[in-house]
Amino acid sequence: MKNIKTFAAVLALTSLSFGTFAAEQIGTVSVSGAKTLSGFESQVAAKAQAAGASSYRIVSATGDNQLRGTAVLYK
Repeated sequence: MKNIKTFAAVLALTSLSFGTFAAEQIGTVSVSGAKTLSGFESQVAAKAQAAGASSYRIVSATGDNQLRGTAVLYK
């Protein structure tokens, strides 16, 4: 009986923790022309805020003198 209660508790906590990480992807943005990584991130953050995103994930950033890349937006 104790094993069943423990299993049920673990199952409940697992389902709750997966639910907290669920985020809906609402789109992607492209950024170009930034001179530094912090400038690149600032541009991404501005575009994410304008799109109404609550968070973002930078997927790619490349370049030598001018950075360009993409980010995924989440709500």
